[in-house]
Amino acid sequence: MNTFCYILWDPSVTAFSIGPFEVRWYSLCWLIGLALAYFTVRWLYKDQKIDDKKFDPLFIYCFVGILIGARLGHCLFYGYSEQLGYNPYLHSWQGVVEMLLPIQHSNGSWQVTGYQGLASHGGTAGLILALLLYWKRIRVPLWQVLDNIAIATGITACFIRLGNLMNSEIVGKIVSTDPQTAPWWSFYFRQHELNRHVSDIVLRHAGQLYEAIAYALLFLIMAVLYKKMPQKVGTGFYFGLCLFYIFTFRFFIEYTKEVQESFEQALPIDMGQILSIPFIIIGLWFMVKGWRKA
Repeated sequence: MNTFCYILWDPSVTAFSIGPFEVRWYSLCWLIGLALAYFTVRWLYKDQKIDDKKFDPLFIYCFVGILIGARLGHCLFYGYSEQLGYNPYLHSWQGVVEMLLPIQHSNGSWQVTGYQGLASHGGTAGLILALLLYWKRIRVPLWQVLDNIAIATGITACFIRLGNLMNSEIVGKIVSTDPQTAPWWSFYFRQHELNRHVSDIVLRHAGQLYEAIAYALLFLIMAVLYKKMPQKVGTGFYFGLCLFYIFTFRFFIEYTKEVQESFEQALPIDMGQILSIPFIIIGLWFMVKGWRKA
């Protein structure tokens, strides 16, 4: 008797609806990840005897920095269309509006669609810039701020990737097209294949899930290290470790993921790997420097 061993993945993108208003899993995962990071950093501030008044603006800076950076990163680095021969976000005022605001122009009218496309590299750069502005205005020691945010980053990154999984996006490369011989951990992203007008069962790596597990593990590692070495906060060690861990893993996990844009097929490594390299180098430098500090 033939048995099929694979994971059928076909969830609804909507978590729940209240009348005409619907909340999608992707948005919900973002909110959960940010909320958990909020409470983690709040606890760290209290543990380090930092004034609550200095904590209150931090969340706004982080949220705005991540959102703007992630959106611009996606539109600038992944927005080029080979079919059109240009980046539609930069080609007209309408594209610029769609890049900056969560709306799209369709059938002669503007519709609220949410931000459809966010890039983690851009979000990281936006977060760092936002933290620099926060430090300049609030005057909490910069490296203490960066280290505390780094400790909490893993849990947010984990839930963002779970949101990608619920959206059946950023799928992995094909593992097998034969359900009878495919490994049990391979995923059949049904909605993704239907959108590609593929009716056959195509089994893939779940790259989003791999990343989510890795980032959850990072959060646990950070928690253990902070318990053993709280004095390292303020040296840049945790900030460096966070960048080095996330983007080193990201570099290698890209080998299991499909390219997101067609122009990447002509590159020796994909755009995600290219953008990861500077973060890996910066992270390693700060991690070593922070470890040497007393």
